[in-house]
Amino acid sequence: MPWYLYYSCDSGFGHALVQKLDKLGFTVFAGVLNEKGSGAEELRRNCSKRVTVLQMDITDPEQIKDAHSKVVEKVQDKGLWALVNNAGILGFPIDAELIPMMNYKRCMEVNFFGPVGVTKAFLPLLRKAKGRLVNISSMGGGIPMPKMAAYSSAKAALTMFSSIVRQELSKWGVKVSVIQPGGFRTGIAGTSDIWDREEKNILDHLLQEQLRDYGQDYILHQTKFNKSIGGVCNPDLSPVLQDIQHAISAQNPAPFYSPGKMVSLWLHFATICPTSLLDYLVKKVLVLDVFKPRALHVPN
Repeated sequence: MPWYLYYSCDSGFGHALVQKLDKLGFTVFAGVLNEKGSGAEELRRNCSKRVTVLQMDITDPEQIKDAHSKVVEKVQDKGLWALVNNAGILGFPIDAELIPMMNYKRCMEVNFFGPVGVTKAFLPLLRKAKGRLVNISSMGGGIPMPKMAAYSSAKAALTMFSSIVRQELSKWGVKVSVIQPGGFRTGIAGTSDIWDREEKNILDHLLQEQLRDYGQDYILHQTKFNKSIGGVCNPDLSPVLQDIQHAISAQNPAPFYSPGKMVSLWLHFATICPTSLLDYLVKKVLVLDVFKPRALHVPN
């Protein structure tokens, strides 16, 4: 059975995928952010010996190098059949003007530079096996949605990177797929404590003019809205898992997969419709929160 490498497998898609493929008899390296965390322990407890849990913080080049060495030691000259880049963080959804630069940089570090670094490290093994590269992007990487500037920009960069290496790697026999899920309940939205910390971070970095125009109530309302995000997401991850499985095992995998209700339609529509119409429809259909900044509803 060929070797497969997945991360981040502490929770969400990666965690569920490792367990699914283990039951199907796949041999898997599961990269985790915390090898002593509950997610890693659950994988060791519930999965067979075919699953190897590896410590791999994708923002740490040394951990990527160490994980690569351990994979090479096991696969030797067989190569690696599939690499699935799954790690991602949402950041704090709010107007682009209010997102601190550190949040932009963190989203790019985890959602883009991390997957690129891992891909570069393991591509020689993929080329040797003429294998598969699967990157988990997002519908947000193809559809401009308010308050998602940090997250969606990083995912858009990952989608374009994937499209370019798909062309470059075709001559090596390596096939590249991008998964663009809609809203699924994976834990990426974070906990209530995380939102509270992010709220404080936003308020600490506001200029006085921004605080006056947007108002503290606007940020507090956004925190409340962010905490409710998980409730409107689909708890059934199977559409995403099925698409990933197809991307790594089908003879002719698709370059793009769009699991989720109407995601494929939205992504296609975003590429062909007039910009003004797209903006109108996004505002009317996809934007659930209409709470306005203070200066837009309070008289001067």
